[in-house]
Amino acid sequence: MDHFGGLVQPQSMIREAIVTTLDADGAPHLTPLGYRMIGEDVLLAPFIPSRTLDNLRRCPAAVLNFTDDVRIIAGCLTGRGDWPTRPALRGPVPRLADALAHWELAVVSVIEDAERPQFRCAIVARAVHGEFTGFSRAQSAVLEAAILVSRLDRLAPAKVAQELRYLQGAIDKTAGPREQLAWDWLLAAVQAHAQQPSHAADAP
Repeated sequence: MDHFGGLVQPQSMIREAIVTTLDADGAPHLTPLGYRMIGEDVLLAPFIPSRTLDNLRRCPAAVLNFTDDVRIIAGCLTGRGDWPTRPALRGPVPRLADALAHWELAVVSVIEDAERPQFRCAIVARAVHGEFTGFSRAQSAVLEAAILVSRLDRLAPAKVAQELRYLQGAIDKTAGPREQLAWDWLLAAVQAHAQQPSHAADAP
């Protein structure tokens, strides 16, 4: 059983999406976040602390956005979160304008946790806006690198460097302009993190 506790079955699949929530001023906040399916419901478990967590507590609604533009995933993690949105079908939270599909969520229950509270959400509306034709190797590499960047404070620098060296091969062979730009943003974030005083002493 993983950290998500009794709500989920062992080894249940984690899927990745862009989650939209509402900030205190009503502005949309977009961030990549893994989610799980619990029957017909969606389980979100943002870390403490996080804006997504604060937003879900204040406004118990969200949108899952599905996209193949990895610039959005990398951008949201590297301070480039101002991507166009459009009104949702039913809920108060807008969807990503360039989403291939989206699900609108309403929180139905919360299980508190010291590290990752669990928000169980009902899907109240969904729509498809474009065709998903699959990820290229470069897109998959950017997604894996984005997960590393989201966990830089929890992973050893040597582990991050090892993973990035492996992923670099897919970028070199199959990246287009979008994937290369997203990759460059992520590498810059890793380098900036390594140069912070608290981490520089750990560098080899």
